[in-house]
Amino acid sequence: MATTNDLKNGMVLRLEGQLWSVVEFQHVKPGKGPAFVRTKVKNVLTGKTVDKTFNAGVKVETATVDRRDMQYLYHDGQDYVFMDMENYEQLPIDADIVGDAANYLLENQNVIIATHEGQVLFIEMPPSVILEITYTEPGLQGDRSNAGTKPATLETGAEIQVPLFLDQGTKVKVDTRTGSYLGRAND
Repeated sequence: MATTNDLKNGMVLRLEGQLWSVVEFQHVKPGKGPAFVRTKVKNVLTGKTVDKTFNAGVKVETATVDRRDMQYLYHDGQDYVFMDMENYEQLPIDADIVGDAANYLLENQNVIIATHEGQVLFIEMPPSVILEITYTEPGLQGDRSNAGTKPATLETGAEIQVPLFLDQGTKVKVDTRTGSYLGRAND
């Protein structure tokens, strides 16, 4: 148990029998009336985001979430197989839980797997990854009216927009949260 004064971003709460992760929170002390806490929480399983308001100091139930460093091994049909870095146990995770993270997963890449009572909740990817462009059309220098981009396929099969000057075989840095191009990778 914790109070609404103890809330932090990323904290997982149990509200109405479901697990919710705190995305953002704000303590509000109006000139008139009692203080309250305005929060934005995200359902851990469905991804739905809602706004919730609590009176200041109210007790809320927290959920114990175990975060472990794991290494991605391989994709096996519907499951993605990860290995615990401490005890070397392998853990198959359903593709629905992996979600968009699959677009940025390379073999032997380290990620953080969050579990609650043995059930996998979500995968925390690093903020950015370095991937190689496997296919892109050649860019034509004068073929644009502004800073031009073109589609490029990455080694994981994901497609992102990159500047026209990038060619096949170039390693690029990609933001795993938005799927956007961040720059060329320094070799």
